[in-house]
Amino acid sequence: MDARQLKIEAARAALAHVVGGMRLGIGTGSTAEEFVRLLAAKVATGLDVIGVPTSERTASLCRELGVRLTTLDETPELDLTIDGADEIDAELTLVKGGGGALLREKIVAAASARMIVIADRSKLVETLGRFPLPIEVNKFGLRATEIAIGAAAARLGLSGPLTLRMTDGQPFVTDGGHLILDASFGRIPDTRALSAALHAIPGVVEHGFFIGLASAAILAGDDGIETIHAAR
Repeated sequence: MDARQLKIEAARAALAHVVGGMRLGIGTGSTAEEFVRLLAAKVATGLDVIGVPTSERTASLCRELGVRLTTLDETPELDLTIDGADEIDAELTLVKGGGGALLREKIVAAASARMIVIADRSKLVETLGRFPLPIEVNKFGLRATEIAIGAAAARLGLSGPLTLRMTDGQPFVTDGGHLILDASFGRIPDTRALSAALHAIPGVVEHGFFIGLASAAILAGDDGIETIHAAR
């Protein structure tokens, strides 16, 4: 199967966990969009759910396809979030943010009783860090924040370039009005230590480590679906 078909199969398996009446967090990115398309087809045949989108891009697709939406202010507690990931380790720690929506994705996931991650099996890695870690930062004091991130990483034995994410020749701006620095540190053996160090930097709004949020990961490969459950 090609990459898109694997995403569709993972999304299809996740859809089996959705039942009528659910309040859903709906993720962002190419895999999440396949889930939205499958969800919309079910909604068209009578499935009654309501969703909180994690980005304006996802919200637009949901509206186009007829998926009913709400907000976290209106519906602050969700039953289930389904979202993709850029990397997944065996403990279901994730790297997310390749689509630029990591802050809203994390807020929605944290408001959910469960989070199911959908991906193709190539996203499963032994140690996180092959995919650059997205770090959402405030526009004010960008250079000072960049220096502080580099220093925090160095204290943990990490090094590598921090690259300001660009689109069409301009800095990429998140839905929340922030910028993203993509940190190419390579293998990151202690994600919790780096998470704490980044959160201690005032200019860092959020980072792309999702620690302790995913309940399960549904991974699609050429040989079928594999589901990994979080340790309890």
